[in-house]
Amino acid sequence: GGGKSICFQIPTLCQEGICIVISPLIALMQDQDDNLGRKGIPATYLKSGMSLKDLSRELDNCIYGKTKFLDLSPERLQQDIVQERIKQMNVSLFAIDEAHCISQWGHDFRPSYRNLKIISDLQSNVNIIALTATATKDVQNDIVTQLNLTQPVVIKESFKRDNIALEVSLEEDKRHKLLSVLKNKIQTTIVYVR
Repeated sequence: GGGKSICFQIPTLCQEGICIVISPLIALMQDQDDNLGRKGIPATYLKSGMSLKDLSRELDNCIYGKTKFLDLSPERLQQDIVQERIKQMNVSLFAIDEAHCISQWGHDFRPSYRNLKIISDLQSNVNIIALTATATKDVQNDIVTQLNLTQPVVIKESFKRDNIALEVSLEEDKRHKLLSVLKNKIQTTIVYVR
């Protein structure tokens, strides 16, 4: 939790300008912005169904205000008003979350993600970070190709997580078993029960 987000949040907070985060789900955007807001970091997201007046106001706040993070969907990025306003922003970083959606080989392929190479036309000298936890080699290569990335740095870790264990236990007295297990644990634990 928070591992991918921290890869673009910390660099953005260390420099001037706004980070534009492209995310596939409104719920993810809202969660990110709520978390940042609780920390006193100005963030906003462009939800579907916004009036043109509200959309224009939010985009102006990104240009003239102190907003550090703007979350939007790849579909919203295709709108002319959004593209024109992004050209006026002091953008420090583009972050593409769930970047496997770019690839035709990704399990959540969305056609609008294929048009994200437009971001380099909107702000040509801004770094792009594409993040995903589920990228095969083919998906990684397709992301690089679709975004027209030059000299990309690919950082990939193993899916094997030594800090995660899974245990299935059939118990008559679930509460007793749970308490006995947790008494000896100092690590974070998630318990799933019926």
